[in-house]
Amino acid sequence: MHATNKRQIIAAGELRRLYCDDLWTIASLAEHFDLGQSTVRRRLAELGIAVRRRGPAPKSGVPLRWTNEIAYAIGALATDGNLSGDGRHLSLASKDHDWLVTLAACLGRTNAITPSTTRGKTYYRLQWGDRQFYDWLVEIGLTPAKSLTLGPLAVPDQMFSDFMRGCLDGDGTIQTYTDRYLSAQNPAYVYQRLAVSLVSASRAFLSWIQSRAATQFGVKGALFVRPARGSAAPLWNLKYAKRESLRLLPSLYYQTDLPCLERKRRLARPFLPDKHRQSTR
Repeated sequence: MHATNKRQIIAAGELRRLYCDDLWTIASLAEHFDLGQSTVRRRLAELGIAVRRRGPAPKSGVPLRWTNEIAYAIGALATDGNLSGDGRHLSLASKDHDWLVTLAACLGRTNAITPSTTRGKTYYRLQWGDRQFYDWLVEIGLTPAKSLTLGPLAVPDQMFSDFMRGCLDGDGTIQTYTDRYLSAQNPAYVYQRLAVSLVSASRAFLSWIQSRAATQFGVKGALFVRPARGSAAPLWNLKYAKRESLRLLPSLYYQTDLPCLERKRRLARPFLPDKHRQSTR
């Protein structure tokens, strides 16, 4: 059988589950699928799954396995967090103190959340050191200089809703407003507008999210660039108009009790199924 065809017998979902969730080694996968280790490695590369370093999974203060909470926190880290160049420290900053409390709980952290004031505005920072968790994030695709270099991440399919919700809370927007532009012509021409968007300096990262969301949620979105100003890099915007946003939001807020940034959840709530509208979290 041709090598390419051999790789195709490895189901993507099963491979992600065994390698990313259950932390099987490449040698174990090769034996399981009755294929060579090089074939397994090529299949991982085809699926955009970063290969872990050899050896047993290291111990860490954060579980080195995928959970819904970890996937959500990684989405926030990918869009609004920072991996220090020292290979150990990680941080998240926000004006929303409660959101950092939520993220700390998702990550199992008890570090202090410290305030700072810049130009009259107060921001909060959660910072901690964990070399093993840092290395694991790098293995799944995060990078210290992520703004421009971020690309596809090894996120399991069953955790992608949580991951994308974390991205939305980190550097996304839920825009709602009442459009009365044509109401002078006809009072009935009043529309409730809705759009969901994500912003990043990395086109590769947003293109990957766009592709995964299309596969899992059936929404295409539109990707366009905001021209750079001065020495700044251009910003890319992945935007979903109302019809697709109405399909996307229930997929991201699929239960009433999920970790989230509450002020964005409030914007989404009118467009969610009835059971979500009375949620207070």
